Amino acid sequence: MHIFRAGLVAVLLGPIYAQTICPPTPIYQSCDLVFELNDAEMAAHPNPYVSVKMHAEVRSPKHTTFKLPAFWDGGRKLIIRFSPVDPGQWDFRLTSNLERFDGKLGQTEALPSDVPGFIRPANLRHWAYTEIKKPHLWMGDTLLGLATIERAKFEAIVTARAGQKFNHIRAQLFGETAADAKSAFSAWDKPNPEYFRELDQRIQYVNKKGITVDLMLGQSKNQLRQLFPTWQQRERFLLYVIGRYSGMNITWLGLDEFESYTDGRPLLKEIGDFLKINDPYKHPRSSFTQSTTSGLLADGWMDFLSYQTSNSQIGGVERQLYIKPFVNFGVGSEDASSAKSSDDFRKHLWNITMDGQYPTFSAMDPTITDSAGAKAMKAWYEFFDWTRHWELDPYFDLDGGKALALEGEEYIVYLAKPGLIEVIVEKHSYNVYWFNPITGESLKQKDFKGEKYVGEPPSKTQDWVLHLSRDGHKERLLSYKFESRPPFVQELETSIAKVPFQIVAPKDNEISSKKEYAFELKIKKDTRATRSMMYLWTAEVVADGQGSRVLATGAKGTFRIPPGIIKNYPAVLNVHVSAINANGKVYAADQVYRVMD
Repeated sequence: MHIFRAGLVAVLLGPIYAQTICPPTPIYQSCDLVFELNDAEMAAHPNPYVSVKMHAEVRSPKHTTFKLPAFWDGGRKLIIRFSPVDPGQWDFRLTSNLERFDGKLGQTEALPSDVPGFIRPANLRHWAYTEIKKPHLWMGDTLLGLATIERAKFEAIVTARAGQKFNHIRAQLFGETAADAKSAFSAWDKPNPEYFRELDQRIQYVNKKGITVDLMLGQSKNQLRQLFPTWQQRERFLLYVIGRYSGMNITWLGLDEFESYTDGRPLLKEIGDFLKINDPYKHPRSSFTQSTTSGLLADGWMDFLSYQTSNSQIGGVERQLYIKPFVNFGVGSEDASSAKSSDDFRKHLWNITMDGQYPTFSAMDPTITDSAGAKAMKAWYEFFDWTRHWELDPYFDLDGGKALALEGEEYIVYLAKPGLIEVIVEKHSYNVYWFNPITGESLKQKDFKGEKYVGEPPSKTQDWVLHLSRDGHKERLLSYKFESRPPFVQELETSIAKVPFQIVAPKDNEISSKKEYAFELKIKKDTRATRSMMYLWTAEVVADGQGSRVLATGAKGTFRIPPGIIKNYPAVLNVHVSAINANGKVYAADQVYRVMD
């Protein structure tokens, strides 16, 4: 066997079998191993995308094995894209239905770097990097047309967002329009290499700015099913996408608004399970949604829950029920020309943060990068980057605001409507600050010592953040403590005698999917704890397998049965109400309805 090495290159039976331009490459930077098909192979495989099979089993210096699929890149070219995660020598073996390459062995070499790695869930509901024990403070932006927007505008947006501390950008693999998707795949078996090479370069550009791309694999309203009607076609597509992008700094976001798909839940399980097994780097997986992905959690493929809502009752209740990171991709869409829109966005941002969610920004015009909302996001990041954010959880022992806390270390209280605030704390001395979420300025106050802080913000003309912090003690806590605490998931109180509310409407046992219905809950006994209840109504037809969907929030209002959850009539609709009181205690009640049409 003839073996050669030139930097980080393929080593095969002879140099004519692989043409790879790849200098010694730092870890977490992708390298392309390039293979050219000869005339006989092209004659046997006129469409290599469909019929050529090739992958490399790559073993790290620590003896961890990665299986990397090859992808077709136009003409005669096949590529295996590889990102080493450890410095040193890597060995690989090819498997292919092309006899010339099958069973060939090789080596590559990787260099150390200071890149923190990819991201991973950590500390139960938070994030960390894979390479170093460092927490990751997720703060996202939205650029759906990342693949297709004019290149100069794209680079200007990404550069601005990097300067504002954004570290995620949500994007569509197929761009924003049906025409974009047609440009990417003219048919299920005809990817456009030029489209995807451009997307490759753009994701790499984003990654070099320290930003992760949250990649949605399909536009809404059944687009992915229409492009790839059969599972075999979708499997080929997923291998192609894994081959091109798993070596980059990404997360997988499944479908855009999965609820708009026919059988969206089974489709996502199919996709999610395949990614879970075949993505060699195990990037975090979820999906985009119209409200919440919690109804998909039982399928076992998701690493984090995603949201698209500024309704804090949804995430506020669910935070007490699930041990996963929470990311809200729909905090609010800011209209940079409207001061009210910017104010509403900022308040939504801080409210969902107090519910334990990580935020993603969305601008109606993404080219306006210096808007008030973007500045509020930067101020948010700089504030939380100074905290032990990877250990914060919602906190309920207070009056007058919403809070996060690492009890005994720091307490962060948001006052959307400024007024008197009372916070019960562990007895210590605390530094006291009032943080202005508009300007990012922090006003130092007189230190406090005790078990109950009572105070008011500097003014009552805007929202404020109170920060009680043991600064000196935090500075001595040098280590990042991940998985340091036992998981806390509340046991739902479902006893009819102990649940403090009851469902009083709809009263009829039979309802219709075509009508709107009034709903109402009645408090059995008025107490301090029940005066600020949050309620989440969900509905599911178990037999039809579409998962639960949000029906409504609040104690009173109207609802319609969500479209797409019923496939067969008559149906048994299970309505589930989860509620959280002012003390953080969670309750649940159920009602069953028969849906005739």
